[in-house]
Amino acid sequence: MLYMGLDVGGTTVKGMIIDENGKIVCEDNVPTLVGDELLGCIEELSDRLISRTGKTYSQLGGIGVCCPGLVDSNGSVVFAGNIKLKNYPLRELLEKHLGVPVKVLNDANAAAFGEAKFGASKGYKDSVLITLGTGVGGGVVIDGKLFVGNKGAGTEIGHMVIERGGVSCTCGRRGCFEVYCSARALTARTKWAMEEDTSSEMWKTYNLSTADGRTPFEYMDCDRTARLVVEWYLKYLACGLANVANVFRPEVILIGGGVAAQGSRLTIPLQKLVNAELFGGIDYAPVKVECASLGNRAGGYGAAAAVME
Repeated sequence: MLYMGLDVGGTTVKGMIIDENGKIVCEDNVPTLVGDELLGCIEELSDRLISRTGKTYSQLGGIGVCCPGLVDSNGSVVFAGNIKLKNYPLRELLEKHLGVPVKVLNDANAAAFGEAKFGASKGYKDSVLITLGTGVGGGVVIDGKLFVGNKGAGTEIGHMVIERGGVSCTCGRRGCFEVYCSARALTARTKWAMEEDTSSEMWKTYNLSTADGRTPFEYMDCDRTARLVVEWYLKYLACGLANVANVFRPEVILIGGGVAAQGSRLTIPLQKLVNAELFGGIDYAPVKVECASLGNRAGGYGAAAAVME
């Protein structure tokens, strides 16, 4: 049996068809059209994909779609600002137009499920994925099933407060995980540190236009200012991860997003910091910290996996 997974992003809609073992049969993408036009570009991509298999929609096990924002248990997009949808019955419309069962879910939730089924957390019953991108997102898998919460709202891990009265967040709260640990936050801290120390080695290659979250990791072994930025970042990131670990006590927490490219330079110090803050200690119930493995395919994998359930 084949399954289609579609991942709606701000600039592209990525799609794949996989079998029950996660083998990719075909994949493609189209530019994202927003608002009511989104339906058309999803249908265009779906038609492209199904035509490459030589099958019809009725021969698919189903289609899973993930997108940013709030998605309810009926498969309607409650709100997704960057693709300009509000109270939009996406599942209902796609089932009507394509004639196949459709599930719609949040993109971070889908990525977590994709990693659990086919990626770095495969083989673990309980896992959490934290995505570090423009914001901080996350998804939780408990006993092999995606945790979706009341009305399918899922989790908003990025809006857990880790610094009471801290920096203002776009959600209206202060001190959210997102404003300290997103890739955007790391880049902002890097540029601030460079301005504070113009003798920093980071200035030899970068300026305020080109520096980003990779810069301090690149120079941390030879530049005290870069090392202080990394230590600042890891301190807050470990705080958020320890909070998640103490609430859900998963077997593993995966780090996704661009920051995960740092690999062991990120996970080894994070593991030590998280271990020190685990309730009951690591002998009680250890929580591994590892990097996600599916990259930008995670959402598509997870969306397809959702219709296998």
